[in-house]
Amino acid sequence: MSLGRSRLLFPRVSRIRDFSTAAHRRQTYPTTCSPTCACAGTPPELDIDHKTPLLHTMAPYTEQVLLCTGKDDWTSRIEDEESSAGDFVRGLRGEIGRGGKGFDPFTNVLTTLSSLPASTTPNTTTALLFPSFKRIPAIPNTKDAHAAFATAYLKARTLHPAHAGLSPGQKAPLTRDESLASRLPAPVPITKPTVLICGHGGRDQRCGILGPLLQSRFREAFRARGVDAEVGLISHIGGHKYAGNVIVYLPPGMQGNPWAGAGIWYGRVGPDNAADIVDKTVVNGEVIFDLLRGGITKDGRDIARMLEPPREEEGLKLRPKARARA
Repeated sequence: MSLGRSRLLFPRVSRIRDFSTAAHRRQTYPTTCSPTCACAGTPPELDIDHKTPLLHTMAPYTEQVLLCTGKDDWTSRIEDEESSAGDFVRGLRGEIGRGGKGFDPFTNVLTTLSSLPASTTPNTTTALLFPSFKRIPAIPNTKDAHAAFATAYLKARTLHPAHAGLSPGQKAPLTRDESLASRLPAPVPITKPTVLICGHGGRDQRCGILGPLLQSRFREAFRARGVDAEVGLISHIGGHKYAGNVIVYLPPGMQGNPWAGAGIWYGRVGPDNAADIVDKTVVNGEVIFDLLRGGITKDGRDIARMLEPPREEEGLKLRPKARARA
């Protein structure tokens, strides 16, 4: 099925009631249970924005770089982390971040930290790439490795037309060279569905509270359905006021799922939504439109634009003037 067609060709877009709103749920944690207990719901005191439209609240990006730290929370600014992953963030930003020689404003790379297991090799970092669905293990934390990683995997294959006036020497630092991947550990394909949940309590308490709770619910839902999946907490991705924020990456090899190879961003996800997301999105290939912030296909298209309802043509509407009676 072609993903670029009209929304009428996407029957697998469903709407659900937002179970996490305080109007529908006034549940507090029982004194005998922990916040990650299966009976716990969204804490009603969290200040979640239920008024702003969710669609198009995801910033466009070309690749998400997920650095594995083995931790479930981080400093407010991840570049301040005192760890191998923090070194990697600083090295990467030195290459392609603002001020770096490879900085390209038309190629937005999203760098996040994750709770997924860290590399066991000293002074190395394991990175996951989405929607490329690649895992590069134990990348050395050296300037040469950071430069090779950025150039082999993250820079633009084709530069934006705005760069047309640059000289070849100016274009070279902005352009991808996949041959440099040979200087790094070999990539491994990611074949499991991967659910990433913002749990960055060091940045905002809403995600810090909801993140572990949602992680527990998603793991429970995958176990109940016998689905082998990865569920991790990640650092800030924007939109704390829409907590819980969840990204669902569906690997290219998922047979029968029309969104295989895509990443789907959801917001305002409550504990009661976890099983629905697993059933509808992961198992049945449906996008839950009422929770949709955006998404990216394997070829870089914006899922929010693909699925947004058609707008009525706006024009000047005149009412006929009443005629005077004779």
